[in-house]
Amino acid sequence: MEPHSFHDLETPAALVDVERLQANLASAGAYCRRWGLHYRPHAKSHKSSELALKQVEAGAVGVAVATPREAEVMAGVVDDVLVAYPLFGGTKLARLLAVPDGVRLSVALDSTEALSCLAAAARGSAREVGVLVEIDVGLRRVGLQTIDQTLRLAAEAARTRGVHYRGIAFYPGHIRVPVAEQTAAIQALSQRLEHYLEALAAAGLEPEIVSGGSTPTLPRSHEIEGMTEIRAGTAIFNDRTTALLGACAWTECAYSVLATVVSTSVPGQAVVDAGSKALAKEEIRASFQDPGSASGFACVLDRPDLRVTALSEEHGVIDLKGSDWRPRPGDLVRVVPNHVCVSVNLFEKLWQLRGDRVVGQWRVEARGR
Repeated sequence: MEPHSFHDLETPAALVDVERLQANLASAGAYCRRWGLHYRPHAKSHKSSELALKQVEAGAVGVAVATPREAEVMAGVVDDVLVAYPLFGGTKLARLLAVPDGVRLSVALDSTEALSCLAAAARGSAREVGVLVEIDVGLRRVGLQTIDQTLRLAAEAARTRGVHYRGIAFYPGHIRVPVAEQTAAIQALSQRLEHYLEALAAAGLEPEIVSGGSTPTLPRSHEIEGMTEIRAGTAIFNDRTTALLGACAWTECAYSVLATVVSTSVPGQAVVDAGSKALAKEEIRASFQDPGSASGFACVLDRPDLRVTALSEEHGVIDLKGSDWRPRPGDLVRVVPNHVCVSVNLFEKLWQLRGDRVVGQWRVEARGR
């Protein structure tokens, strides 16, 4: 029997408020058009071809992905795919190069090893793949560390058969402070990026694409001088982290997990059936004047002051201390996770809601590996 209301769903279930999602898409598209930036959202946030198509309809030039599976799924609806992750291994590269010929492929990488593997696979497939040289702008996760390293790899990409050099990529994931407090970090990022762009231009390697951005910095992306496209992924849904950083309003959180209260036996708490296998056990990695305000793993959608403070695989513990809310076993509650992307990946489908009505579903085809 098809569900008519979220009350008919088996919990835990992933819910998406359709009106909020549509507003988020329109907002991102309008922002990019206003500032002359290309919109290339990261599909890891939704892993759904139908939602990727909606992003294209909102103005996206293509999508970014991280896995061969995401590339395979998104290539069915998008004609420009950036793999924002260096791929190693014959099967992974073969899967990537097997996507339809009409799809423009690019890969972000930071080593001669990754470049050589990609180029050899591309030549073997009689196909040319774009290359973006990844630089580290502060996160210290991946990316080349110096301008000289970047010039060398860009030059090598430009002269290597099977690939063509298109530009550079970066991820400002180190900027994890509220939007209003990002000024110094964004100015430093712009200055660092300027030095790279000047050196590349002087070497005859001026980038066609400068790909960067993140959801926490999305509202101020136009201040990052030289960036040409934004890969903000979470912005399609938003989440608790996005809201706490001021990158969205709480009313712009489109995703929540429907859960059932299964126990209130322990005083001062309610336990729901959404644990780490529904919400993902990820704490907020951001700086706040009051770190306690961002503790926990999720919060209640209509009571955002109430936090999920403990998770095990099938249990989520909502702290009720200081609250007059007294749920009973069997009650339904909607919770917003800290990080929406990892929660979405745990579900096979996303239920579409208008109010409390279920109006459809999106399959999460690219979940897992």
